[in-house]
Amino acid sequence: MSQTGSVSSKNIPTRERLILALDVPTTKEAKDLVLKLGDSVMFYKLGLELFMAGGYWEMLDWLKQRDKRVFVDLKFFDVPETVKGAVKQLSGHRADFATVHGNDSSLRAACDVKNGVKILAVTVLTSLDQGDMDAMGFKVDIADLVLSRARRALKIGCDGVISSGLEASALRADLGDGFLIVVPGIRPGSNTDDQKRTVDVETAFQNGADYIVVGRPIRNGLPDPKTAAEAIQKRISVLFP
Repeated sequence: MSQTGSVSSKNIPTRERLILALDVPTTKEAKDLVLKLGDSVMFYKLGLELFMAGGYWEMLDWLKQRDKRVFVDLKFFDVPETVKGAVKQLSGHRADFATVHGNDSSLRAACDVKNGVKILAVTVLTSLDQGDMDAMGFKVDIADLVLSRARRALKIGCDGVISSGLEASALRADLGDGFLIVVPGIRPGSNTDDQKRTVDVETAFQNGADYIVVGRPIRNGLPDPKTAAEAIQKRISVLFP
């Protein structure tokens, strides 16, 4: 078991710790990018943009046929029976991870039918900061809210959480190593976009992340996406030799 504040010791293939956010407008662009990336990326996140483009499930199956792992990031958020029905649909597609963003009863409904899909509870989106929380009427510190939501999700039976790297170390310190932490909002260098609670590659893993999700820094990476992905893989390999 890894110690608080140390790098994850879970038996995860090093090159699978990088998850690429496949947020592009069409499945054709998605497939072109996957083929261009080749073995530099082994794990893909499919989100709302691709879902609305059409061909989402065909894309998921196409990835699985190529021995890629797939993270269904649709943040299911509805009444419990609807969430349960949605999660049931995933097992036939061999999805690896799925996100649920809701109250305890919705999380419990998802866990009741996960059938091999690892359920990840969304804590607080990395595009939100304390000012956003205050404006929405949540008079609570973000770190406290993340910990509270994570604690309840794990008690219910979720396999892990989606959390900013800023809160990952506190989650490990309080809740141990027996769950997954997936950290989005990774910015290998300086950040100028809509993600607010960001960390770099090394900080995320040193704070206890098991996986990181990277999107624009790879998709728009220079000189090309594959080189950008391999640069991140190299940084990860230093932490997981």
